[in-house]
Amino acid sequence: MVNVIKKIVKTLVAECKKRGIMITLFMNISHLLGILRGMFFKLIYFNNIKSTVFSLQSNSRIEIFNKNAKIHIGKFVFIRKNASIRIDYTGDLTLQNNVFINDNCTINCVNRILIGKNTKIAPNVCINDHDHNYKKNTSDHLIRGEVTIGENVWIGSNVVILRDTHIGDNVVIAAGSVVKGSVPSNTIYINKREIEVRPIQDNFNKLVKVQG
Repeated sequence: MVNVIKKIVKTLVAECKKRGIMITLFMNISHLLGILRGMFFKLIYFNNIKSTVFSLQSNSRIEIFNKNAKIHIGKFVFIRKNASIRIDYTGDLTLQNNVFINDNCTINCVNRILIGKNTKIAPNVCINDHDHNYKKNTSDHLIRGEVTIGENVWIGSNVVILRDTHIGDNVVIAAGSVVKGSVPSNTIYINKREIEVRPIQDNFNKLVKVQG
């Protein structure tokens, strides 16, 4: 216990020197409020959330819509602002130690999603383990799958991860990618897109000729 206190004091002193006393104070108050919000949601869903201490910052929320749904949250998980985590049916969501989820992310789980240790998720990422059954060829209105994301993965901004996706360890998912299927460990995943830029005047002239 004494060693933990010493480490905390040492860290605070270093942060004060680097960031300034007031900013460090406000930052840690924000962290404390996030931890209190995490405890509040754990209290609400005490049968569904299994966790130690985690941080859930302002306007982020956890919604659990079924008594059989579960979420397992490891140590030092940090969820920033405006994130939405929804678990329904027999959904089983696992966030392992040191997972970081940035602003405005959405995770929808009805079957199984696992996010491995030390994985960092940038803003506006959407993760789904299911699709809507628009063909209505079964009585279930959802097509269920799973998503597994390995350890030490970096997921860039505005990425969409679809059902039945398995991402290995030490992977970088480039910003704006749509991911489905298997991504091997120790790789960079990029959706290549062609860019075409046309002068507005040329398009206008073509339009005039056709109409004329």
